[in-house]
Parts: sequence; structure tokens; C-alpha cells
Amino acid sequence: MLALVLGATVLLSLDQGTAAGLMAGAATESAVVGTATDAISKLGLPAADMQQLQANVVTAYSITYVFGLIAIVVFTSQIFPLLLRVDLRAEADRLWKTMGGGGDDPGAASAVPEMVGRVFEVTTGRGRSIGELAAILGGQAHIERVLRAGQSLAVEPALRLRAHDRVLAIGRRAALVNVAELLGREFADTTAFDAVVETTEAVLNRREWFGRELRELAAALPPSVQVTGLARDRHAMPLLGDLRLARGDVLQLYGPVDEVARALPLAGDRVLASTRSNISFAAAGILLGVFIGGFSVKLGGIPFSLGTGGGALLTGLAFGWYQAKNPHRLSVPPDALALMKDLGLATFIACVGLASGPQALALIKKFGVALPLVGVAVAVVPASLSLFIGHRLLKLEAPVLLGAIAGQQCSTPALSAVQNAAGNATPLLGYTITYAISNVVLPLMGPLIVALAGLVQHAAK
Repeated sequence: MLALVLGATVLLSLDQGTAAGLMAGAATESAVVGTATDAISKLGLPAADMQQLQANVVTAYSITYVFGLIAIVVFTSQIFPLLLRVDLRAEADRLWKTMGGGGDDPGAASAVPEMVGRVFEVTTGRGRSIGELAAILGGQAHIERVLRAGQSLAVEPALRLRAHDRVLAIGRRAALVNVAELLGREFADTTAFDAVVETTEAVLNRREWFGRELRELAAALPPSVQVTGLARDRHAMPLLGDLRLARGDVLQLYGPVDEVARALPLAGDRVLASTRSNISFAAAGILLGVFIGGFSVKLGGIPFSLGTGGGALLTGLAFGWYQAKNPHRLSVPPDALALMKDLGLATFIACVGLASGPQALALIKKFGVALPLVGVAVAVVPASLSLFIGHRLLKLEAPVLLGAIAGQQCSTPALSAVQNAAGNATPLLGYTITYAISNVVLPLMGPLIVALAGLVQHAAK
């Protein structure tokens, strides 16, 4: 990507601002705008020239972002599967089942709850023991309560059911569909049962589980506790049996209140839902970032520094990593972060646009359709190279590979398009890793492209 932008800088005689905006837009990474404009402010140029270059960053970004985004969405979800000669939905379904995922259509999950409770009156199930039923249900559901003549019995593996016992079964909907055949008819009156269940989140910080499979952890939990969700770096992961667990994974646990409390220490610490923001946490990151951004080095006679914006971005990445790995500690909620990010970027771009609107029009007239076309090339060529390497050399599964390419471009819309085409969440397995790396590397490219574009311009003269 860097080589393509520098090549375009030479061929089209782009200035440093336009080159940086091209990089930001084609990569669909808005953080590059901030780091590049901050780097331009450190060049020691006259105020008018500096303002012109900063306006060019925003204008080039605005032009190329739309085309780069559309290109990467279309290529990852439509064109790349054709080049791979695969049925993406069939491949994703095969991978899902291979890794231990269920065969249900994930689209149905939004219409009905995944975890349910049902009460049955025992007829056909008389004589069966609780242990036998547990083996048949395979850990996907459990018998929570047994009433006999109005009295609650201790639920033990050796307990055998009798006719007219009333049984409360809790678990996954798919596992409870055929329970009526095992026990008897479903009973509508549930007033005699006062079982309370909860859904809570726990951050995985027990070292003994790092790198092990999800099915191993699920088997170690109490039978009445189900893992109903898993998030990694704030992205929901598919619940596959052989999904490898990692430090900082957030597990969603469902079950009776007392059983969930007993299961929590096995996995980690409870994540407390809170909308409060730890302002001191955010302020410390900004202050440290401003301090780091004050340092600079000379590269070809051009001062290269992160600046206040880049420094704050760097510490933000570090603090964000800490928060992602320790979500049980109070920090700043994701919704508050999204608001600050979107509002800050919109305000910044609006201010630059208001100050430099006439100059921006001149840039559009100068390059015309060249910038959008180059933006598409800068987005598609690296993605195509990654497709070749991932398919030919790394032998990655198509859904994982396409998800990784979407993450490489920091493109959540591309991920959504790939997931829609795949029909399940398997592309997330590749997306989370490359997205995390690109989120660190791409913003640091802002000052670098400003410096290198300056060197290229100087050499061309």
C-alpha cells in the first residue's frame, strides 16, 4: 500500500497532504487523517502552505474513502470468492460444522431466545434417572428441578423419575425440542417453580485455559451453566467447539444464579455492566500521549514525530489493549468511546473544511477522476496480494481468508458483507487478528507517508 501511494505521488505529482489523504481514504482508516495533519503542522511551513496541505489531506480522504470502501466491500464479498472458485456459503457451513458449530440457521436466533426453560409432566419418562437424561441431552440442557406430589426433590444423578412428576428443564432450545418424547407432555402451569436464572459475563484470565478449546471449558463448568456467547476484542466470535480460547476473551454464561456464581471462579472475573466512564483513565492516556508526541527525529532533513495526535493515538492503542484484556476493570464504555471518536473526527474535518474550502475545490479540479481510480487501486491491489498469499501459501479456508482481508483494511462494512455472503460468523476468525494489527500500523503511516512523500518530491526535483 505504501509503495502504491508513493508511486502515485510520483506519477501524479501529488503533494504531501494529498498523498496522506489518499492513503487514509484507500485504507478506510480515519485515524491516518489526524496523524498526517499533525505531522504536516511540524514541517515548519508558512501558515498558508500548511493550511493548504492539511485541507488536501481531508479532501483526498473524502474523495477516496467512498471509492476505497465500495471497492473492498465488493471485492471481498463478491469478486474474491469467484476468483477462489468456491461457494462461500457452503465453505463457511462446512468450516462451521468441522469446528463444532451447530447446523442451525443463525438468522433464526434473532426471532426466538436461544436459552429456554420448559416444564414437563412425566409419562413416557418414568423410570429414567437424572444421569441417563443428562447423558442423552449431552450438556446442551439439564434438569433443574423435580417436583413430586408438590414437594421439591434433590436433583441427583441416581434420582429416578416417576409418573406425574413435574420436571423443569433448562437449556438450549434445540436440545429441548425432543424432550417431550423422553419425559412426557409439556405442562403449562409453572407457578410451582421459582427457579431464577441469569446471564452474566466473565473475562477469561485464568492462565490454565489460554490456548485450550472452548468445549473443554464448557465441560468443566457445572452442567446447569451454558456458554451462550464469546467476544474477543469486542467482536462476537462463533461458538465453535474447537475455538481456541485467549486471554481477555469475554464469556457469556447462562444458568441458575447460584450455579453461575460457582462457575465464575473457574473462568475468571465477572464483568460488571456499567455506563460510568473512568475519566482519569482517559486523561492519563491523553497526557502521556502528548508527552510522547513531543519527541521527534529527523528523516532526510524532515522532522518525523507522532505529534500530539499521534502520541495520544499510540497511548490510546496501549490503553485500549489493556481495557480489552481487562474489561472487568472500570474504564471507558465502548459507546462513549465511539461518541468521542465520531464527534471529534467530524468536528476536526468540519473545521478544516470551513477554513480551506476554496483550496479543496482546486484540488478536485486538478486531479478529477484520477484520485478515485488510484484510491480503488490502492485498496484492491494489496487485498489481491493477500488473497494470493493466503490461498496459495498459507492454505487458509476461504471464509477465514476473506475475513482477514477485511480486517487488513480495517473495514467493518466489508466484514459484514463477507458474513452475509458466508451465512455465519466464521470470517471473524480471521478478521480479529488482522484488524488489531492494522489498527496499530495504519495510523502510524500518516507521519511516515508525509515524510516519504516529501523525500520523493525533493528527489523528483
